[in-house]
Amino acid sequence: MADHTSTHDAGHGGMGSYVVGFALSIALTAASFWLVMGGAVARGTALAGLLALCVAQLLVQLIFFLHMGLSREQRDNLSAFLFTLLIIAIIVGGSAWVLHNMNAHMMPDMPTMQQMREM
Repeated sequence: MADHTSTHDAGHGGMGSYVVGFALSIALTAASFWLVMGGAVARGTALAGLLALCVAQLLVQLIFFLHMGLSREQRDNLSAFLFTLLIIAIIVGGSAWVLHNMNAHMMPDMPTMQQMREM
């Protein structure tokens, strides 16, 4: 018979890790829903709490399901994710910069499309 070896990577979590991640995701989602729909706190406090819960949910997803971590087995995943964030920041930041400069350097007396049609 063939030797059955596991191809499961040591950097990925087991069933217990997935269950903990799922339970935390459900708890954070329920807390967010209660914070918005419960109306027990002021709007500014709810917004700050929702932002904190959002960041916590993101970290749970990254750690428990996408296996991002500082261990040697997970370092490749983390490096690829950080590189992706860098590229997205460059594209979005560069686009915003170009649009701002185009707006700032636009001639102030340029006619609008409606004014050009009326000529």
